[in-house]
Amino acid sequence: MNTIALILAAGKGTRMKSKFPKVLHKVGGVPMVEQVLRAVKTAGTQRQIIVVGYGGETVQAYVGNQAETVMQQEQLGTGHAVLQAEPLLQGAQGTLLVTCGDTPLVTADTFKALLDCHQKSGAAATILTAILPDPTGYGRVIRNAAGQVVKIVEQKDGTADELAVHEVNAGIYCFDMSLLWQMLHGITNDNAQGEYYLTDIIGMLVSEGKIVSAFAAPDYKETLGVNSRAQMAEAEGVLRLRKLNQLMAEGVSVIDPGNTYVDADVTVGRDTVLYPGTVLEGHTTIGEDCQIGPYVRMTNVKMGNQDHLQFTYAHDCEIKNGCEIGPFVHFRPNTVIGNNVKVGNYMEVKNSSVGDGTKLPHLSYIGDSDVGGGVNIGCGTITVNYDGKIKHRTTIGNHAFVGCNSNLVAPVSIGEYAYVGAGSTITKNVPDKALSVARARQRNIEGWVKDDTYKK
Repeated sequence: MNTIALILAAGKGTRMKSKFPKVLHKVGGVPMVEQVLRAVKTAGTQRQIIVVGYGGETVQAYVGNQAETVMQQEQLGTGHAVLQAEPLLQGAQGTLLVTCGDTPLVTADTFKALLDCHQKSGAAATILTAILPDPTGYGRVIRNAAGQVVKIVEQKDGTADELAVHEVNAGIYCFDMSLLWQMLHGITNDNAQGEYYLTDIIGMLVSEGKIVSAFAAPDYKETLGVNSRAQMAEAEGVLRLRKLNQLMAEGVSVIDPGNTYVDADVTVGRDTVLYPGTVLEGHTTIGEDCQIGPYVRMTNVKMGNQDHLQFTYAHDCEIKNGCEIGPFVHFRPNTVIGNNVKVGNYMEVKNSSVGDGTKLPHLSYIGDSDVGGGVNIGCGTITVNYDGKIKHRTTIGNHAFVGCNSNLVAPVSIGEYAYVGAGSTITKNVPDKALSVARARQRNIEGWVKDDTYKK
């Protein structure tokens, strides 16, 4: 069966109160339109087209070559939106799956079940429906005494009896393309909104004696659209719980799902434990047997096995195996932390590599540096990497020892097995196995405090 997906993503989303197109707002760490696009692809559609409108160029730029796009210059309703794809589908046969770019909760399984239902029924159109506890605002699916679909009535056009129906139109359809375009050219905008409703086709098909079938979503929450920030938060909660349930089924422990936030594209290895306050974003990957949290945020981080992190913010970096990190650590982009590294409290590492077995205990800044293995960095050490114009690198050799409260003024190299005395400001290279002390000789001035000073 030739199946094409058409995603309607032209609306402004006025209730979002945003300068950005609604469909580019993220839920589960992925823009809504991409959530939908992924689902219809997984469901088996061979071709995908997105109808864009408000902020269309921005949406097109984001979509890139993931799908075809077509512009709806004026937003005149769903029927008008579908018509914009007609030039791209001239002569196409098979099924057109029409869905919305702001319904990110519909699963690939539900899309596939809808397509299967449509094919097996031989219908001219098949509607995805849902039974809502509160159907206010949704188009009602009206059936006859035999249970057949006869029409869909919008909220503003329904009678009291029609609006009492709890079965609603989810705004997702399958159409036989051989009938669709002629029907679309026949609809009018004679309604309260003055728009061309795609739903009018249902009544037209019924009046011509065509079969219209319906498939009820297994969980009505899948069909919930996002039209406001509050609804976006609700969708976020659904997707987050789905992701956590998936991870737990794969062998990950989540101590408190209500306070753990994991994006769709994150992967976590088995026997890893996620503690409350954990936020895993972007394309973060975590290995096995790790302990993450409490209160860890990682964005696009690659992590190995048996790492322990707490109270840490890391982004666009790599942490290898067996590391003890935190509390209160910040790893900035282009940082690579080697195996069995200890990074203690109040540490920041930026654009640096840190070798295996190195210790960065506390209260230091390592920036634009290449630190070897087995190094000890004393408390309060600063790599002075910026001269006001250029960032310079610091190199610290294997097994070097840097004393507390030292300043390493880049560009500078500390040799292997070298020592830097506490309180030193190093401006020249230190040879291997050397001791470097760069501080003024202590001088005591006795009698500095006059006898009457402390008596005041």
